Parts: sequence; structure tokens; C-alpha cells
Amino acid sequence: MRISQFITRYPLVVITLIVGLGAFTCALGGANDLARWLASGWVIVVVGLTAIEMIKDIVAGHWGLDILAVVAMVATIAVGEYFAGLVIALMLTGGEALEDYAAQRAGRELDALLDRAPQSANRIDTNGDIRTISAEEVRVGDVLIVRSAEVLPVDGILLSKEAELDESSLTGESMPVVHRRGQEVFSGTVNGSLTFRMRATATAADSQYASIVALVREAVESKAPLVRLADRYAVPFTIVSLAIAALAWWLSGDPTRFAEVLVVATPCPLLIAAPVAFMGGMSRAATSGIIVKDATTLEILSRIRTAAFDKTGTLTSGRPVIEAIETRALDEAEVLGLAAAAEQYSVHVLAQAITATATAGNLRLPQVETAEEIASNGVRVRLVDGRRVVVGKASFVQQATATFPPASLQAGQSAVYIGLDGHLVGTIILADPLRTNAGATIAALTQLGVRELHMLTGDIAPTARAIGNRVGIAAVQAECSPQEKVEALAQMPNRPVMMVGDGINDAPVLAAADVGIAMGARGATAASQSAAAVITSDDLSAVAHAVQISQRTVRIAIESIWLGIIISVGLMAVAAWGFLPAIIGAAMQEVVDLVAIVGALRALKPGKDEHGDLTAPVRLAPENARCDLSAADCQRNAPQCGQPHCSRSAA
Repeated sequence: MRISQFITRYPLVVITLIVGLGAFTCALGGANDLARWLASGWVIVVVGLTAIEMIKDIVAGHWGLDILAVVAMVATIAVGEYFAGLVIALMLTGGEALEDYAAQRAGRELDALLDRAPQSANRIDTNGDIRTISAEEVRVGDVLIVRSAEVLPVDGILLSKEAELDESSLTGESMPVVHRRGQEVFSGTVNGSLTFRMRATATAADSQYASIVALVREAVESKAPLVRLADRYAVPFTIVSLAIAALAWWLSGDPTRFAEVLVVATPCPLLIAAPVAFMGGMSRAATSGIIVKDATTLEILSRIRTAAFDKTGTLTSGRPVIEAIETRALDEAEVLGLAAAAEQYSVHVLAQAITATATAGNLRLPQVETAEEIASNGVRVRLVDGRRVVVGKASFVQQATATFPPASLQAGQSAVYIGLDGHLVGTIILADPLRTNAGATIAALTQLGVRELHMLTGDIAPTARAIGNRVGIAAVQAECSPQEKVEALAQMPNRPVMMVGDGINDAPVLAAADVGIAMGARGATAASQSAAAVITSDDLSAVAHAVQISQRTVRIAIESIWLGIIISVGLMAVAAWGFLPAIIGAAMQEVVDLVAIVGALRALKPGKDEHGDLTAPVRLAPENARCDLSAADCQRNAPQCGQPHCSRSAA
């Protein structure tokens, strides 16, 4: 922030500093009366402004630490300790600036994203020429060349045999990641030493990098107020401080003693410790790929008692894979080639899985003359040799084929049917695999104090129950509409409630939860905008990591507050006996502030037990496994449980 911006935004802080400097200069020059009137006059102004806001808060039923600060400033002016009053005024007026700094700190950890936005791309034209264009000109389907050390301009599919990418700006992973032909690659990652080709699957505006940049901007610009955790200590600390000050005055008969006690009792450590700790916690979360939009979210996350999860894309990978290809008359490669030739014109998630598999297998796809996608049903194409192919869901393909034996599917599987010239020639069976660390994440949340676990999904009940059994979630509500998810969340008794989801249909329930967490790695914009926190890496264990960081942040804030209280009470005792003049007490108060700040800054660094086994995958039981333990016992024992029949047995 520039000096001019700081002056405009925080004029009271600037004026307090100028008045302090002026009063100190006057005192050095022997103009003590002028120094006293200058400092005292400004402190009285600060008292008046603070008192107005304090009264409004009290009328609204909120008792804060400003009461003690106002009394302390009045006392210092009454007994002539105006420099001590200025110190208190500076701490009080500087609180807003410190809170704003804390709220913006998380965004700064990711500012590098804004500077690394892709600017250009190398497109291979139809005649084979390579032309450099702006990233915004790239269209879906364009074939691009990415040279050594270049930033990928858009999301796409790798066409070359392999590529080694630096994905640290997106996931935090410091080691290069090797991708094979047919795998997804994302904008914002940096190529290694090998030039490769890729096919664009999204424009620059719709790519992952742009989505994350938008999330960072939203977090940086968030105006939510910082949690005043110390306010809960305000009333008892104020009462104790005033009691000690009054007792010192009564026993000594000297009103100066009252001011001397209150100078060291000013709530500066309490005002500073919590904001600094939350600043550190938000920064720590940001470096771990967790964007927390405001500090209030950290405080609520530390107390989460119920966690609810969406299924697809949250507990599962959201990337279907082919499990089997059933054929009739043709071989598997021919069936896959026909399906991929049609599905390359579809944006459906199952279509992407089929085309990626064909690309990875180096299949030569039949050339297509015309193609038509029928939304939510499938694709019709005519090949250049005149054959007609229909690919899609059962009811759609059945209309175009003479015979149609439906596939036998297990829970969690989906089928894509392929018809050729009026006959069913094959069926591709796909499934959305469970995330390898889904069970470990559920177990970690239980260990962190989450009492209830739920799944809220729009998927069919058999599939939902199968996934719930495998990860250890007993409370499963399937076939839910977005509104039904919101209603189910509202009925959960153990609050606060956290909801984790990734899709557009999760946006309402993420907004309704006490804390909504969006899996935003693949640009789920609507969900991310509704959520209070966003995970930028495609890693479910970050949910447990976010709760762990929040709990540690709040613990450090409370420890720092209590450290300040204990030291302040000790100094009050010394001042009560007349051994601590007000100006020395003010200086000692700065030492207390420093101790509180240093203690709170511990939240910036990872704790020794921060990671633990949160990301360790566990061996999951088959979908039809039974567990003799209750769900609660199973979760408590995981991942140590060694029962082979248990859906949470350890690896």
C-alpha cells in the first residue's frame, strides 16, 4: 500500500503519529505546556470518537475491549501522563489497519499467480505452420506447441508421448510432475525441457488458471470483518483491571496510581494477538492451497462438529475411467475408436474419458463428415465412408438399433452404448473411482473432533451407499435436489456444519453451510463463489488440513492472548505498589505487545504435527463389504483398524 493510500484510509493513525512526534519535539525544546495540550487534546478527540462507537456497541449488546482503553486514556490525561495516553491512542487507532492487513495476507501468498497469467500461445495451423497468438485467441480443439520453460496457456489434453510440468503454482507440489499422452494438463503450469503438443479443451477464460486467479482476487477483496476473538475476554479483563486500579488508588490515596495501573492494563496485547494469529493462519492455509476468504471462517472451522460431503468430484475423483468394453461383432479397439470418433464432439464427462483413453492408446479414429450432439443423450455422426454411428445413453441408442440387450451394471458404474448402422456393436462400462485418500480424510476429521459425517448427493441410492460404506460415512442421503441438500443441512443438530462440494449444483448448500468448502481445482466457479473457503489443489485431504490449521491458529491466538493477560496482570501488580511510573509502564506495555505478536506469529509456520497421516491413503474394502463395528467405532479406530471385514481397514 502506498503512503498516500495509507494516509487516506487510516487518517487517525497518521494524525496520532504526527501529534506524538510534535508533542515529543515540543517537550525536548522545553515547551512542556504546549506538548501537554497538544497530546491531551488529541487523546480526548480519540476518546470521543471511540466512545461514540463504544456506546453503539453496548446498545447493540456487544461489550468490547474499547471500554478499558477509553477509561485508561481518560485516566492518563487526568493525571497528566499524556505520552502514555498517546501510546494507548496509537494502539487503538492502529487496530483497524492491522486487521485489514491480516485479512489481505492470504491473498499476498498467491500474488505470484496474477503475475504469471499466460499471455501467448503457439498454435499449429491447418497447413502445419506454427503461429504465435494471444492466449485469449485460443479456441477449443486448437493444437498447440508448448516449448521449454513456457507457461501452458489453456487447459488441454497431452498429444505427445509425455511432458514434465512444474505445477507448484497450482498445487504447491515442488517436484515436477510427468504426464503421459491422453492425460489432462492445466494452464498456469510450466513446461520442463521437452517441447510437446497439446489439444486445447478450454479457452483461456474458462481454464483452471483463470478460475484460480478469480478466486484469489475474491479472497483479497473480501471485506468480511476479522474475528475479534479477544472480545470474549473483554468484560472479565476490564473488571479485574479496574478493580486492581481502584484498590491501588484506595490503598495509596494517590489517583496517579489508578492511571499507572490502567496503562499497563490496556488491552493492546488482546487487540493485537488475535489479528496477527489469524493473519498467520490465513497465510499458512494459502501456502497449502487453501484460500480462506475471511478470518471468521478460520474461527468457525476450528469448532466444526458436523461435516457433509457431496459424492461426485468430492469423495470420488470426478474423472470416470473405462472399466470394461463389451463388444458385438467388432473388437474392443474398433468399438473404442467408433465411440471416440463421435464423443470428441461432446463435452460430457464420460465422453472426455472415452476420447482420452483412445488418444492414450494411439488409436486412429475414423474420419467424421457430420456430427450432432443431443444434450443429455449422446452424439450422432456420419463417417466419411457413409457409416452412421450413434453413441450415448441407453434410451437414446435404443431408438436407433434393432436389438438392444442392456448392460448389467454394478453400483457406481455407468454405460455408454455404441450403435453402428442400426445395430448395437458395443457397450463401454465406466466408473468414477473413489479418491485414494477419501477414507483417510474422513478418519482425520473424526480425530480432529468432527462428531457427525454425512453424504448429500444427487446420485442414485445404491451407488451412494456403496461409496459411503467404503469411506466410513453411515448417514447417506441420495437423489437429493439442490434444495433438498439445503434442507438436510439445516436439520443437522451438531453445529457448526461444514459442507464440501465441487459442482454448480452444490452452490446453494455451500452458501447455506456454516462453512462451505469448494473443491475448486478444476474451476467450479459457481461453487467457489458460494463457499467460504476454496481448495485450489485436487486433494480432498486439504479439507482436514484446513480444519487442522484453523484449530492450531485459534489455539495460538488464545495462548497469545493469555500470555498478554498474565504479563499485564503481573505488571498491574507492580504498578499497584507504585514501582512502575506511567511512562515506563507504557514502554513496558510495548514489550508485552512484542511478546504477544511473536507468540501469535507462530501461526505462520506449520506445526510439528500439522501433516501427520492426513494424506496417507488407506486400503478400502470392496463395495459389498460388511463391517461388524458401528460406524462410530470404525471411524474412531481408523486407520489403525485391522479387521479385514471392516470398510476402514488399514493398509
